[in-house]
Amino acid sequence: MASAAPARGGRARPQLLEDVAALPAANTGLLIFGVMLASLLQVLDITIANVAIPHMQSALGATADSITWVLTSYIIATAVAMPITGWLADRVGARRLFILSTAGFIASSMLCGLAQNLSEMVLFRALQGVSGAFIGPLSQSFMLDSTRPSKHPQMMALWGLGIMIGPIVGPVLGGWLTENWDWRFVFFVNLPVGILALALLVTNLPHRPTRRRRFDVAGFFYIGLTMATLQLMLDRGQQLDWFDSLEIWVYLFLTITGAWLAIVHFVTAKDPLFERELFADRNFVVAVLFMLVVGVVMFAVMALLPPMMQRLLGYGVIDTGMALMPRGVGVLISMQLAGLAVRHHADPRVLVGGGFFIVGLSLWEMAHWSLDVDYSHIWWTGIFQGLGMGFIFIPLQAIAFATLAPRFRTDGSSLLNLMRSIGSSIGISVTTTLLIRSVQMSHEDLASHVTAASSSMFDVSEMDRFQTVGEAALQFGDAMVNRQAAMIGYINDFSFMMWLSFAAIPLVLFMSKPPRR
Repeated sequence: MASAAPARGGRARPQLLEDVAALPAANTGLLIFGVMLASLLQVLDITIANVAIPHMQSALGATADSITWVLTSYIIATAVAMPITGWLADRVGARRLFILSTAGFIASSMLCGLAQNLSEMVLFRALQGVSGAFIGPLSQSFMLDSTRPSKHPQMMALWGLGIMIGPIVGPVLGGWLTENWDWRFVFFVNLPVGILALALLVTNLPHRPTRRRRFDVAGFFYIGLTMATLQLMLDRGQQLDWFDSLEIWVYLFLTITGAWLAIVHFVTAKDPLFERELFADRNFVVAVLFMLVVGVVMFAVMALLPPMMQRLLGYGVIDTGMALMPRGVGVLISMQLAGLAVRHHADPRVLVGGGFFIVGLSLWEMAHWSLDVDYSHIWWTGIFQGLGMGFIFIPLQAIAFATLAPRFRTDGSSLLNLMRSIGSSIGISVTTTLLIRSVQMSHEDLASHVTAASSSMFDVSEMDRFQTVGEAALQFGDAMVNRQAAMIGYINDFSFMMWLSFAAIPLVLFMSKPPRR
């Protein structure tokens, strides 16, 4: 490794690091393709099953409340299992763990498609979540380890593309499979792609040395308790009317208790679940906070737009997907530009701050939408927002891993993926609650202005004289008020995420510029 030499005036030249892959692969191209396929499958499955929930409910004989456990079990299992990725990779070998995780994901996907009742489906989805929890961090760390550091921005551009595209393609593909085939094909579609990915991993994945590492049972229990109860609180909060329910208060108490015990244990334990040196890297810690915001904004927007377009604007499932596709185009363009800029030694902090500013501007534009917004506005706003997301993701990954030792990459990747997952759950839960409350308040406010004085065509108070026609007119008027109130709710959500994006920008001031290679 080249050391920094003093320059004239006593100032040190920028530090230069060796440009050598930590784990060279025999065929890097095939390895990257296999890793990308596995990673895309895992991310795709987070959203692809959502549109099939109504069909599952009738087929499995479930209630509206119980069927949500098909989604909840997957999320909770992923959140609980993900923190031990680094320990498992060190103990059993990263190559072996990646292959077993991919095989387990394929097998559990097949079992989900064959499930005959709700209990089986929840169990198989939990197994799918555990298997998929390790795929994201391992795919990221292997793409970094198998390529030269100077190629890391390009590799993260490819990996990040799958992460960004998955939530966009998932609902469209799931809707098409459900409408044209059967909801079980939402899971069966994983088999051919997964088998190809597994074959590529078995033949090309390099071996990473194992090392003995004590398992922190207490730390894992505290973190698992925190993640499980947090996810349960976020997932069931709206159904139970949040803090009007004792169950939600119990979840909150357990979440706070688990988090406090996890922090105390991490500081005092001899061998904690995550090595303390990982958090001595300031850039990595700030990147973790940024990833939480990315999860909130990116996944909340993707959760809000499909129902808004289908219920308020009258788009079909396929048309909604086509309208959201340009967001992926923007991500693809900006990721390549960001990777090129980072490779040419542009300051990634400027790119991250600029990306959040672009995302904030796109959300400002969305906060000015109305029920008359047309397809072109949605299309161009999506491209613009995708551009911002791409400028955030690659430079952020470059900053996070630039000064981390290779042995910390799996742990670091698992933490970044975990924070993105937590951010998505928080974002979806908060924006959904804000939407419902805003709709209720806006409906009351708008309805209070629908009076005889405000109606130029008829006296609302005397509509009952017209019997069926009058009742239909009142229902039509109420439907119009509901649509306007719902649109105001979505606008409030977009405004909330806009201010959150702008508020995140000053965090770049706490980061240092990564060393040149």
